[in-house]
Amino acid sequence: MWQNADMDKVVSSAAEAVADIFDGARIAAGGFGVCGIPSVLIDALKEQGAKNLTAVSNNCGVDGQGLGVLLESKQIDTVIASYVGENKEFARQYLSGELRVILTPQGTLAEKLRAAGAGIPAFYTVTGVGTQVADGGMPLKYDSDGNVIEESKPKVTRELDTFGETETYVLEESLPCDFALVRAAKADRHGNLVFHASARNFNPPAAQAGRITIVEAEEVVEPGQLDPNEIHLPGVYVHRIVELTPEQAKDKSIEKRTVRNS
Repeated sequence: MWQNADMDKVVSSAAEAVADIFDGARIAAGGFGVCGIPSVLIDALKEQGAKNLTAVSNNCGVDGQGLGVLLESKQIDTVIASYVGENKEFARQYLSGELRVILTPQGTLAEKLRAAGAGIPAFYTVTGVGTQVADGGMPLKYDSDGNVIEESKPKVTRELDTFGETETYVLEESLPCDFALVRAAKADRHGNLVFHASARNFNPPAAQAGRITIVEAEEVVEPGQLDPNEIHLPGVYVHRIVELTPEQAKDKSIEKRTVRNS
């Protein structure tokens, strides 16, 4: 089978993959809690040292895992997320004025990322209407004494007739990102991706939003080995692939281990 060598997106290491991430970059990261997080790429970015980053993700990992690693190394300046729980350092930095946080409804955040990948600059949604999401006044940053020094501004709203009823909608802008870091269960060398179970959470929309999308894959196969019906994200969105070692692929954390009596 003929293959174009230029389509081979596999790079030699995570360090190489993240080498050009620059200070102040906006980075989308896949994952939910610690499920499906691009942990190897995040660790490589910590070593690379880029700072003043804006992190776009459902949440910021947990203490010492996921994006929490970059929080502890003080490389993140702003977080755009839907959830701030499960990470004490995140809460501490936010409330002490060290971190700027833009809280965004979860479904809206996912659509902001997907829309960016589809070339849609903005969209209307009913989510957030009648709250500080639309009306403004949500604390974005505190000072060291706990005073609000920056708050969200009101967003554009519009009355629209949908399904025969007029409702108020809020205009939300999409979230194009300089880079996206995602984790896949399988990838072929052309960048077609398969995600495992619930790891197919924020990884696809994060990948779509990145100008440069970097993937850590638990398994890399040759082009043509993936069933087209199995592919969750086409390779057009992917620019670099890092193949994990067996040890890295098996290293998956459990956020809250729950057991029951037998």
